[in-house]
Amino acid sequence: MANRQSVVEQRRCTVGLTFLLCLSVCGTAVAESEGKTLRRPNIIFIFVDDQGYYDLGCYGATEVETPRIDALARKGVRFTNYYAAAPICSPSRAGLLTGCYPRRTGNEVWVHRPDSEEGIPPSQLTLAELFKREGYATACIGKWHLGFREPYLPASQGFDHYFGLLHNLDSFEVIHYEDKGGVPLMRNGEVVQRNVDPGRLVRMYTEEAIAWIESRAAAGRGSASLEPFFLYLPHTMLHHPLGVSPEFEGRSNWGLYGDAIEELDFYTGHLVDALERLGINDDTIVMYASDNGRGPGRNEQQPIRGSKLTTYEGGLRVPCIACGPGIREGFESDVVVHAMDWYPTLASLAGISIPNGLVLDGRDLSALLTGDTDTIPAFDQAVSLNAEIPLRREFRRTREWETSYTREEYLNAFFYHGSHGALSAVRSGKWKLALHPSLTLYDLNRDPGERMPVNNGEIKRKLRGMVVRFQQEMK
Repeated sequence: MANRQSVVEQRRCTVGLTFLLCLSVCGTAVAESEGKTLRRPNIIFIFVDDQGYYDLGCYGATEVETPRIDALARKGVRFTNYYAAAPICSPSRAGLLTGCYPRRTGNEVWVHRPDSEEGIPPSQLTLAELFKREGYATACIGKWHLGFREPYLPASQGFDHYFGLLHNLDSFEVIHYEDKGGVPLMRNGEVVQRNVDPGRLVRMYTEEAIAWIESRAAAGRGSASLEPFFLYLPHTMLHHPLGVSPEFEGRSNWGLYGDAIEELDFYTGHLVDALERLGINDDTIVMYASDNGRGPGRNEQQPIRGSKLTTYEGGLRVPCIACGPGIREGFESDVVVHAMDWYPTLASLAGISIPNGLVLDGRDLSALLTGDTDTIPAFDQAVSLNAEIPLRREFRRTREWETSYTREEYLNAFFYHGSHGALSAVRSGKWKLALHPSLTLYDLNRDPGERMPVNNGEIKRKLRGMVVRFQQEMK
């Protein structure tokens, strides 16, 4: 094991990282490079609500201008086959924060309403809990939507600091809190305001995030032991009801939705500017993704169809960008990746080993981000720190399927679930097999709009076998 660990460190030193992650026993890393002390990266995960695949300039939108988010794509990796964990809010967030398909943690069905008695199980180690126990300061600023009783609140799920709305602002939540003065805006367990204007939230969240980062920087100024931070920033926008600040009204050619996108872009840039002002931009990984899709394409160059709540590509395929120290610049990746992958990937970039016994559905993509490979990395610790994690998943094939597909193909497949939790499709490479109303196969490379079924019995059998295995595993 020691020899394999040294291989990991040697490979990390060859990929041109701007910082070095020297893995110690506890997984916390500080290195010396050319006489300069380099720390573990800060991580900011910007999670936008209900933004469709084509709804940024760098993904083909012409109705809006998104120069700051587009700049992140130019400086980092832009994914063109990236999938949210689900086509609806709560399951999608659960998938991101646990690294597991939502049904593995009991969060696959619809959304958590204010009267929900469920959430992420306390026994599940969230991404925030993992980072916190490894010395990171943690904060969640924005929409939670993952349970509202004590065991399921952000403070119980690994976050040192919370500010935002625990709920949506749609009709059910508003009615639920009508006799209390409105949906509460919370800061660490206390109500800050009720009935907040949705048009103020993007700015409020961003300013709170910057203030929290500034407090971390001030506390550690002049100290060699400054804690790195993990900031989860799940915006309430672009969920209905839409709202924008007055200065962004009418800015786009896409109504209120486009105006809200341009405001998100502006405040994403405002946050990046703050990192530069504080001198930590080169130490901070910035992730940008949507929690689910919104709608279909709007012209011939945008063939994807389907919307939020569906398992057509428009329901789950969404924008995703990764940018920061050690991440290659200006790279476009068409490999099939999904929200659960960020748990082991970000852990590896921070030099954190996934604890023994923890089963995840995500894969460690750190070697892809750093440029060591252009494909999905092999499940081998010689490739990256957490590359072997998928091998913890149960894998048994009955005789009927034993020659249909490999273990690697199974672990790299993506399984689509609908808004009510049902398994609806599976993707392996370019192939997608829709399960309902009958088995229908598509070649997504040639037909991303899912309009031309393919008659290939061998591929159908392979994907059907994966579906059977997955259903057995999830039991």
